[in-house]
Amino acid sequence: MANITLTRRQNVLALFQDHVEQAVAAGAPPKGLEQAFAATLQISPSMWSQIKSSRPIGDKLARQIEVLCAKPVNWLDEPRKSSAPTPAEHAFLELALSAWRSTNVAGRKALTAQMKAIVERGA
Repeated sequence: MANITLTRRQNVLALFQDHVEQAVAAGAPPKGLEQAFAATLQISPSMWSQIKSSRPIGDKLARQIEVLCAKPVNWLDEPRKSSAPTPAEHAFLELALSAWRSTNVAGRKALTAQMKAIVERGA
């Protein structure tokens, strides 16, 4: 079973990314979009910041977010593939590829083992 905390965080971040893309496409300046999204969710900007980094989203808040973002009940709880990697994910992928290409077979096995361990821990 997937980690519900991680799943909810990934899904709410996808909602935020959609919010930002729509606002920027409509001509809104990037400054203030975090606060605007927090207002949409009816939470404080501080709480939104905590959610982005580590604060778990409880059941009550998850249902609130779904209603306010016009998503079906339990939408936040369902793992889904993200549509496109974020800039941070792109940077990580480039680093991983560089590490992979710069080492030998033993190094590649160690990299693979370490990645699998991280995934299994859910970290």
